[in-house]
Amino acid sequence: MIPNHDFDQPTDISTHIPVLSQEVLEGLWIQPKGHYLDATLGRGGHSRLILQAFPDVRVTAIDLDEEAITTTQAYLRPIAGERFRVWQGNFGDYPGQIGEFNGIIADLGVSSPQFDVPERGFSFRHSAPLDMRMNRQQSLTAAEIINHWDQNSLADLFYQYGEERRSRSIARRLVQKRPFTTTTELAEAIAQCFPPKQRYGRIHPATRVFQALRIAVNDELGSLERFLEKAPHWLETGGYIGIISFHSLEDRRVKYSFRDSLLLKVVTKKPIIPQPEEQQKNPRSRSAKLRFAQKF
Repeated sequence: MIPNHDFDQPTDISTHIPVLSQEVLEGLWIQPKGHYLDATLGRGGHSRLILQAFPDVRVTAIDLDEEAITTTQAYLRPIAGERFRVWQGNFGDYPGQIGEFNGIIADLGVSSPQFDVPERGFSFRHSAPLDMRMNRQQSLTAAEIINHWDQNSLADLFYQYGEERRSRSIARRLVQKRPFTTTTELAEAIAQCFPPKQRYGRIHPATRVFQALRIAVNDELGSLERFLEKAPHWLETGGYIGIISFHSLEDRRVKYSFRDSLLLKVVTKKPIIPQPEEQQKNPRSRSAKLRFAQKF
């Protein structure tokens, strides 16, 4: 691959290394004059690496988050020009054309800025409003779900989307204690549903409930299913699609969609996972699984 050294500017975006970056580039088989879809732009790590591969490669990127688009576009557009364009919206709703792309990549993880900016409400490390919206224009928030859904609906949500075994007892306690306004209030109430020894383990007891809320607020699984149905049609014959997932609910859907597709041939019978060195440098990569398929 031919590096474009114009990209080597000292910014947070230019130094951001996406999960499984080398594995993604190798799996997509980037070609000169190719057109690639980065279905989850985030901080633009995969888009940047693809654009660096050859000076005539083009990338179309998708993201719901207006802040992510503004920040990443401000860095990449002056450098890549018309080779880089962005479509704002849900990747499951992208109006792609048949055979439009030589390759497609989707990283289903929540980007670090979303986790790290307290007011977005994705994390319980800081006290913040119960938000969790990737699209700040939508009305549904985590607060709406926690404070207004009935007990059975909450329990089902925590079990199905968070795979939380204590879903019933957690839902019962939250209904008794609500309303909740902040992430830390909610996390503490969830922790009280666990024995003392489990409250201070490596994984916080609220992790699975917060995952379930985030998935529900953003319709992540519904969006993924729409994307998996449409994306193979957007590939040209011989093109590759790669998807990085971070929990079993996503990975199962990707696995079975690739396997059952009439348009795709599975390339990775077992998912690719980060090497120990990457996991050490980036602990958030530990749960990442990458699967590839090829259009035939």
